[in-house]
Amino acid sequence: MAVNEKTRETLHEIGLNAYEIDAYLALLEGGQMTAMEISQEAKVPYSKMYEVLNSLKEKGWTKSTESRPTKYFPVPPLEATRFTKLRLEDKYLGWENTVAQELQPLYEKRELVERPDMLILRGQQAVLGKIEEVLAKATKEVMIAAPEFAKPVIAMAEPLMGGLKKTVSVKLMAAGTKEEWLFIKKFAGLRELRIRDHMFGGGIIADGKEAMLFLGEDKPSLVIWSNHVGLVGFAREYFQFLWDSSATA
Repeated sequence: MAVNEKTRETLHEIGLNAYEIDAYLALLEGGQMTAMEISQEAKVPYSKMYEVLNSLKEKGWTKSTESRPTKYFPVPPLEATRFTKLRLEDKYLGWENTVAQELQPLYEKRELVERPDMLILRGQQAVLGKIEEVLAKATKEVMIAAPEFAKPVIAMAEPLMGGLKKTVSVKLMAAGTKEEWLFIKKFAGLRELRIRDHMFGGGIIADGKEAMLFLGEDKPSLVIWSNHVGLVGFAREYFQFLWDSSATA
């Protein structure tokens, strides 16, 4: 059976070798055939025939009868292609699992990858986890701008403040009234608390090296972490601008 070169190339990419392609095409044209008949029709050496047919059967491209002599017949091409897809997906999951368990830890341990300078954090646990990481690395200064919507997050972060190094001073600026933020007075390292009427977004800046930005008005719609020099520098300058115009609590 003659097919164009593109079709043969496609079958090869799917995973069939030249003998398997010829045997399968012979079956498509001839229907049920014995190994000898396929060998003659496909011009495949008879010494290789059972190896070829067993491989095609394993790959999901042929089936055989229980009668004697055994006859082979083709699986419909689209059905065979779907079977191949499922088989490759199973293999891929195995490859991915092996790489994740064996190779990725080595890659991350040696820090061969350039760390991203910006991450979008999704979910409360991811946000609190990043806050803990940022605070743990701080050595000099932590600046916190807390809009009203961030109050629950700031409250949950309170225990994390206990892990701050003694050398770290905390400047906290909050939106709302002084009474609403009295609980903040017990924050470890808190040097000064300032209050302002309103704040669009907020965040945490550590040592002028890392920033977590909370963006939104009524609720945090986006939380971003970054160690990008330009972005962190801008965030620090903006914090200082707001700080200077806020009232001391």
